[in-house]
Amino acid sequence: MTLINIFTEEAVENIASDIDLNDVIDKSRRILEFYINDVGKSSCLNEKEYLSITLDIVFCNSDYTHELNRNYRKKDYPADIITFAIFADDENSFIFDGDINLGEIVIAMDKVKEMVNKDVSGSENWKQELFFLISHGLMHLLGFDHQTEDEYNFVIAEQKKALGSIKYDKI
Repeated sequence: MTLINIFTEEAVENIASDIDLNDVIDKSRRILEFYINDVGKSSCLNEKEYLSITLDIVFCNSDYTHELNRNYRKKDYPADIITFAIFADDENSFIFDGDINLGEIVIAMDKVKEMVNKDVSGSENWKQELFFLISHGLMHLLGFDHQTEDEYNFVIAEQKKALGSIKYDKI
């Protein structure tokens, strides 16, 4: 059994005050375990020997993701989620002391709540939307992208399966 270390942080003070962070960590761990079992052979983890996996979930606002987008992606707009896939995106990535650092998922909480009002993902509340985004970010950290319609459909289908495997409506 692989040890999965998930750390949370607030890039903006008190942005996650209404979130049970332990529940976020637990459910995110279960989603990642689902992905490892379901699509692991086609992920960046394939044929790697490791003892543990580490990743960070950063909670912020859209001003913060706008700044990240501008500085790191040369895009001038705020995002609901940005992933920095350290292991999957770096051909020189390494496993240090048996640990793979997958990277970071950065989530703008104001955008999460705004997306529910727009009914884009079909989430019924902001908590479901949060896990929809976390599950999406985890797919990116595992090396999956969605540049084509087929890739997009694959990612969304995997998200639905992963989210269906946990109860994620309450955090």
